[in-house]
Amino acid sequence: MPTENPSIQPPAFDEISELKLVSEKNSKIISISVYSGRAEVTRLFKFGVKTGQNQVEVVGLPSAMDQQSFRVEGRGSATIHDVTIAYIPLTPKSTTSEKLTEPESSLTKTTKALLRAEMALKALESYLGSLNSQHTDVSKLQTIVTNYDETAEKLDDKITELRARKIKLESEIKDEKKALDGPRPNEKLALKATIGVFADHEGDVEIALIYAVSNATWTAAYDIRVDMDTKDKPVDLIYKGAITQNTGEDWTDVPIALETAAPTFGLGIPTLSPWTLSVYSQPFGKHKPYSNMSKHRGGGGALMPAGMGGAQEEYPQLQAQAYSVSLDMGFGSGESEMQHRSLQVSSKGNITATFTVPGLMTIPSDNVAHNVTIAQLELDATMEWVSVPKLDAKVHLKAIVKNASEYTLLSGPGSVYVDGSFIARTDVPAVSPEETFDCPLGLDPSVRVTYAPLSKKATQSGFMTKTRIQNFTQRINIHNTKSSTIGNIKIFDQVPVSEDSVITAKLISPSLQVLDSNGDTAAGLSALSRPGGGVKNKLGVHVPAPISISQGITVQWDGADEAASDSDALELGKNGKLVWNCAIPAQGKINLSLQWEVSAPLRTAIVGL
Repeated sequence: MPTENPSIQPPAFDEISELKLVSEKNSKIISISVYSGRAEVTRLFKFGVKTGQNQVEVVGLPSAMDQQSFRVEGRGSATIHDVTIAYIPLTPKSTTSEKLTEPESSLTKTTKALLRAEMALKALESYLGSLNSQHTDVSKLQTIVTNYDETAEKLDDKITELRARKIKLESEIKDEKKALDGPRPNEKLALKATIGVFADHEGDVEIALIYAVSNATWTAAYDIRVDMDTKDKPVDLIYKGAITQNTGEDWTDVPIALETAAPTFGLGIPTLSPWTLSVYSQPFGKHKPYSNMSKHRGGGGALMPAGMGGAQEEYPQLQAQAYSVSLDMGFGSGESEMQHRSLQVSSKGNITATFTVPGLMTIPSDNVAHNVTIAQLELDATMEWVSVPKLDAKVHLKAIVKNASEYTLLSGPGSVYVDGSFIARTDVPAVSPEETFDCPLGLDPSVRVTYAPLSKKATQSGFMTKTRIQNFTQRINIHNTKSSTIGNIKIFDQVPVSEDSVITAKLISPSLQVLDSNGDTAAGLSALSRPGGGVKNKLGVHVPAPISISQGITVQWDGADEAASDSDALELGKNGKLVWNCAIPAQGKINLSLQWEVSAPLRTAIVGL
């Protein structure tokens, strides 16, 4: 803080007070924000400074730190400056000591003595084995055996003693070498920060180191429980997070915030390079060799392949970064304190969201996923039954779930349970608040679809030029065996589309309209905008109006609900795909019919029918 009388200059301080702090021992992590692929750590230090210049060295910072992200904040009557980061130099290990020399010398002597004793015992046994009964006096045999036994016993005792002494000395040498090696440094905590702190007077200060680290991430996973008997909020979604970190630092009893944003560092907007065209010229190395180069057209110049020149690419090298921070910090309860991330669930527009894990968590640096439940959400959903009987007569059930919470759902695997039974695994896409997503709920055998054999009838027309007309009828039967009404079942089918001008494919029933058949876009759009010519879909785009078949049954071109522009609307039906939207009462049955005709000159071989 500035002095009241600017004419009074502070005294000069010649000595620099030095203070060394160990990151994990002398500080506490007060908040962690985990992103996809990295985390931001806030670590708080409290220490005393002396009047004048103080140099604070913090060792044991993670090697996985993004040094460009490192910053210092704090409070106290001082100014922070000259912040630098560097790798901690490895100190050479001592290889010998007085305690090591003596046992090593004794071990050498003991090893030699043991070898002599073992050789003496082998020589004694060899001598006894070489005695010949024909040349040995029987009266001396007892003395020889007695002397052998006494001598061998002494050698055995000596060998046993020497072996025990050798094992003891080896153990002493091993312990001493281990003591010389000292504790093995954690290679993952090999960074240090040097912070210059100029204090107006002696006292306590607090500083916070804030930095981003790699080797930390979180991924989303879900349990999706659906109660088919519940009308209001039938989906119970359990949002889970798996937190993994291998930064070298243990996160012990810390508040953790999970971020859905994906931070980018050094990522700029790409720029377009010139796009040029030229006549291809074959590189010289691809030609056959010439015996006389002077005969080659163009003189003696060789062709240079494109891209051979240019400067050599430079790779960035990791260097210690220096930072300069000037920060005034005031002592006392009346001074402003450091502001940290507010750990509350918050939605940040439609781009990112932040929310916290309830309570405190401990995540060791073990590269193992630690699961936590983020939230349990009760969500509204619309049930939809879908079948494509031409390919498979089974009926699939799915829930169209609306994310009415303030949470942004990240993409991740989900386990689906229907009425308490596990049904399937699915992948939940990234879903922002108020968005919807499809959740497959497996097959529903209580809704039965029968795809009848195709009915076909052929006729001819024309006097001079014969034309063959083939009429086709496809019938689809649906039976709802449930004791409740199904209000939303979709049946997909298709009619053939001609790719040849001599073949005409025409939908007869239902009589859906294909717009702009003659390429008149304006006429097609005008037809849609006329009363009765079209309706607006959920995206506000005019599309051909659906046709009502009977009570609770309508048919429409496939894609009409998702058409996002007028051009999309004009393309509807040109692929021949359509969809029935049906409501079937309990124990009810409905019959659908699809008719089309294909005409072509007689004896035309049509592929695809």
